[in-house]
Amino acid sequence: MNTEERAVLLIVDDNATNLHVLSDVLDDAGFEVRVAQNGEIALQKVEYDPPELILLDVMMPGLNGFDTCERLKANPKTADIPIIFMTALSETVDKVRGLSLGAVDYITKPFQQDEVLARVKTHLQISRLTKSLAEQNVQLKAEVKARVKAEESLKQLMESLERQVEERTKELTLALTNLEQTQLQLVQQEKMASLGQLVAGVAHEINNPVNFIATNLDPAKEYVEELSRIIHLFLECYPDPAIEVAEALAFVDLDYMLADLNKIMEAFQVGANMLTNISRSLRTFSRSDSANPVPANIHDGIDSTLLILGHRFKSHNKRPTIRVLKEYGDLPLVKCYLGQLNQVFINLLANAVDAFDEFFLQGADRAPQIEIRTRVEQDKVFIHIKDNGPGIPDRVKERIFEPSFTTKAVGKGTGLGLSISRKIVEEQHQGKITCTSVVGEGTEFTIELPLLRA
Repeated sequence: MNTEERAVLLIVDDNATNLHVLSDVLDDAGFEVRVAQNGEIALQKVEYDPPELILLDVMMPGLNGFDTCERLKANPKTADIPIIFMTALSETVDKVRGLSLGAVDYITKPFQQDEVLARVKTHLQISRLTKSLAEQNVQLKAEVKARVKAEESLKQLMESLERQVEERTKELTLALTNLEQTQLQLVQQEKMASLGQLVAGVAHEINNPVNFIATNLDPAKEYVEELSRIIHLFLECYPDPAIEVAEALAFVDLDYMLADLNKIMEAFQVGANMLTNISRSLRTFSRSDSANPVPANIHDGIDSTLLILGHRFKSHNKRPTIRVLKEYGDLPLVKCYLGQLNQVFINLLANAVDAFDEFFLQGADRAPQIEIRTRVEQDKVFIHIKDNGPGIPDRVKERIFEPSFTTKAVGKGTGLGLSISRKIVEEQHQGKITCTSVVGEGTEFTIELPLLRA
């Protein structure tokens, strides 16, 4: 790495060994490395001299990684610094939570040097590209402003020049809009890709032990039943067993024990089935789309999204648990890009949860509820996602599909979710997405897709 390109990195970890190992690896790769052993020191260093990228440990005494990340994203001065979490493979929920807080990636422990360097270099490149695009945005805005001013001053002198300036202004405005959308879409796609990889990995890790348990349950149940039969046969053939056996039988309730053992085996079977369903749902959510639409079950996509967001529906602060009601119609397999539709579902449902959180902080007293209905009508599939939250004012509803428009606080949203959702539904699937809302009563999004039967 050249001197003029030498990037400044900050490693935050309370483990001195981790700091030493990472510092050596990154320093050898040509980076300028700084370290902090807790969140408080990290915040001070970042405020004084911001680095280009932060490697942040999740589990730390005092201010943990999540709290540190939230405070960095809430500060306009540090909100744009990319953060890569460092966590163990067993901390799956922490990884999902970290990505939702604004982190761009994670690195698993124990560290793999090649992986660390690859991820750091990738996100530094993305960060520098983002900054470059922002500088181009400023430059283009200045040029647009200059062109408009020239148009006004020369309007009375040359009509032909006025038309040229107007055309150029339109071109620059369009270029500026495209750059902003590209910048935000890069960030959103990177997050969704990281989340998809994480979920796919979790599903794979769950699948192996679940298969092991499931394949061994049936023979285990047969062994238990056979042992129970032999014990009862022994008691029938030998009603007067030895003193030691009689004392042991008197100490336990044999009939209850055998009956309860069968119930325990049945409970194991139920648990294994539940884990199998969870693994299947995770794989459905993280599936990669092909170049062409493929036959898919829309309900599987919705259910897998609900599973991913399940932790967010639970009670939180002043908000009670969000109840989800499903009313599924008889939908056939539909040709679509299910992975992209899953992104639409997760955007709509996550927005509803965010609205409920804000609603109850303001003193709402109703039971939060989300209804999901599907139906087929002629040659179209309709998906309705309705909540009984605060609703959306008309002046806001008119702009919700605009790129970069958001009503959330800094660090809480990019304003890109609904814009990308509309592109997926309308451009990728030739469908339609609409919103109806009444302030104080709730909001309903309707997705309309052409029925391309499998």
